[in-house]
Amino acid sequence: MPEHGLLIVGSSQAGVQLAGSLRALGYEPPITLLGDEDHRPYQRPALSKEFLQDKITKESLIYRSQEYWDEHRIEVVKGEHIERITKRDDGSGVAHSVTGRDFHFDRLALTVGARARRLDAPGSELDGVLYLRKADDALELKARTPAASRVVVIGGGFIGIEAAASLHTLGKHVTLVERGPRLVRRAVGEETADFILQHHVAQGIDVRVNAAVDEIVGEAGQVTGVRVSGEVIPADIVLVGIGVIPNTGLAEQMGLAVNDGIVVDRFATASDGVTLAVGDCSNLPNPIPQSPAGERVRFESVNHAIEQAKVAAYAIMGRQEEYAGIPWFWSNQGDLKLQIAGLFTGYDSVVDRSPDAPGKFSVLYYRGDRLIAADCINVPLDFMTVRQALAKGVNLPAADAADPSIPLKTILTAHDDTGK
Repeated sequence: MPEHGLLIVGSSQAGVQLAGSLRALGYEPPITLLGDEDHRPYQRPALSKEFLQDKITKESLIYRSQEYWDEHRIEVVKGEHIERITKRDDGSGVAHSVTGRDFHFDRLALTVGARARRLDAPGSELDGVLYLRKADDALELKARTPAASRVVVIGGGFIGIEAAASLHTLGKHVTLVERGPRLVRRAVGEETADFILQHHVAQGIDVRVNAAVDEIVGEAGQVTGVRVSGEVIPADIVLVGIGVIPNTGLAEQMGLAVNDGIVVDRFATASDGVTLAVGDCSNLPNPIPQSPAGERVRFESVNHAIEQAKVAAYAIMGRQEEYAGIPWFWSNQGDLKLQIAGLFTGYDSVVDRSPDAPGKFSVLYYRGDRLIAADCINVPLDFMTVRQALAKGVNLPAADAADPSIPLKTILTAHDDTGK
């Protein structure tokens, strides 16, 4: 029988990392990295920032050169959407594309990511209502931006705020609409959310929270505005960024367990015991030490995709290297660089050690007397130290951390007896 090797469905950050990690570990069978877009594998985070602002080119988004793929014997397939998978008990099978092509595999990895959540409001199909998830989305937004003077961004998460800040930098009048009580409420605490809101308002962005979108209005099929809580806000472009939905269709068709993503264990292995699922599409046991038993999470970050892909590569090589990383995230919003270490969920006290300087902010979150996370804006040393402390399992006592004149690194050194 011919050797088909590994088929990676999804040319995402997770898919690229998995393929590269396997070759670095000495994996010899064929590797096919398959994507449904007509683009070479590329990085997404810059789409709402540097690429939109014309600071980098399309080529700068590409992960690897063709020489890299050729040298590492990784076949990259573009523009093939897998609609169905036939799998045998041993994990091998065939992936069937909508074009009629079949891709045979001995083992399968799903790195299929997530898709943009669609706006459910009258008028949402009007021309000029855009999303920003894929390269083609970014290319369309970029092409329409020069002719636009007014933009309404719906959604106060990372993508919405980053795009709003970028469009404001480009000279557009931007209104940011968030239906919830604060910005980025799933990712940061109230203090951080308020700092971000006040900063962007001061920069000139019209931010509306607790604001319900009634409908998108238009003329002759073209968007002209957004009705928000009864008021029509004029718009030449409406950019929707209201979150993502994990792509679980193939997993469901295969009979894999699904619950806000493809359910996997600490080794990135799905419920059939052989298929791998990595990145935004996967739902895994909370990797943070001392997290509640049975708690599961789904992360949307570059760091998570990289670290989980390494774990999956080890699993394919027959090594069980448990995923136990400390999650961290970042978001560049104009001149704000937000860095998050750990997860703030479940905190019961906050230490604010923000420097007395404009545009700088730093808060630490505690559960009981234990440090669990930090939000740092333009204070990279605090972020790096908290990330290091969480990784080592070293606590930074709140009483010590409350004095911003004492570097966190000094506190970490004083309490670090791990020898690491």
